[in-house]
Amino acid sequence: MNQRKRRSAPPRGIVELLRAFLVLFFALGGYQLGNVVRVGKDQLAPTVGPFNGVVVGTVLGLAVGYVLGGVLGRTTITVASRTESALRAISAEALVTGALGAILGGIVAASLAWPLFLLPSRSLAYPLYGFVVVSVGVIGFRLGAARREGVLAMFSGRGGLPHRERAVSALPRVIDTSVAIDGRILDIVRAGFLHGRMVVPSPVLGELHALSDSADPLKRAKGRRGLDVLETLRREPGIELEVLDDAVPSVAEVDGKLIRICIDRTMALLTLDTNLARVAAVTGVRVLNLHALTLALRPPVVTGDEVRVLLTKQGRELGQAVGYLDDGTMVVAERSRHRVGEDVAVRVTSVLTTANGRMVFAHPADEPGDAPHAREARA
Repeated sequence: MNQRKRRSAPPRGIVELLRAFLVLFFALGGYQLGNVVRVGKDQLAPTVGPFNGVVVGTVLGLAVGYVLGGVLGRTTITVASRTESALRAISAEALVTGALGAILGGIVAASLAWPLFLLPSRSLAYPLYGFVVVSVGVIGFRLGAARREGVLAMFSGRGGLPHRERAVSALPRVIDTSVAIDGRILDIVRAGFLHGRMVVPSPVLGELHALSDSADPLKRAKGRRGLDVLETLRREPGIELEVLDDAVPSVAEVDGKLIRICIDRTMALLTLDTNLARVAAVTGVRVLNLHALTLALRPPVVTGDEVRVLLTKQGRELGQAVGYLDDGTMVVAERSRHRVGEDVAVRVTSVLTTANGRMVFAHPADEPGDAPHAREARA
């Protein structure tokens, strides 16, 4: 605990440097004040014993500066550290575009608020003028940070900067009915491959509700599973689930509504429907197809495939030989121990997924069938 406090303490040298500046400031202020008092008193007798007002003012300024310098120095370092922590969550693009928006907002506010100085009292005009400028500047900062992609796109062509398109994984995702019914999205989220903002349009909720009330037991089970998945997804850490009202009532079909929402709001479509994914891609929508992810993660070989493998060593069981595919997957070839060291064509009989990876069992392609002892070895 003490180590944590010492680690978070402000640097001593910087605090003392800030204190020195304030000590110098208050000492000079005390000197000037004492000089004014001395002249005002027409150089009367010494103020405190042998010391006149200049010396007293300087000494008091030094004391005040030393005390306040330490307090203000530590406070300044603390505020700077907290500001640094807060700014770490903001990207450089958001800071640049936000600062640009704040400057433009301040200029606009200063141009429009000048009639305030026509008020009879200038003392009332200055605080109102500052309030308007700061308020519009804050609004400009927020707008610039929120629309950073558009602001940067305005200057990318003129400034010679390449236009950087956002990655599809960084976009908010619109969830299709098929994804909610399937349920595997929970495993993908918990594995850390999906996070951030996810949007469920109200038409999708309507479809799931209609399925859950269906007389068909299969459809009813699908609808209830979809609603349970969304409810569980809402409680997952790192997921911000938002229900979106029907923003396009003019479009009748749900698939058309999803595509329209993605286009209008610059979102990605998360779906398992291959046909919907193709239509959305044709219209320019960014698509995250979980079915394509499944295909990308499928085993390199499946039952019935014929592959060539270099048998490098003997297996554990009688007659077995072991080789490896290019991706490191182990291949156990039955009735092939006498062919160790050869590049053999084998036919896959099964693929076993274990905690340590995949294992492929096969037999020589020029021999039909699978021997009983091979099946026992796999069991």
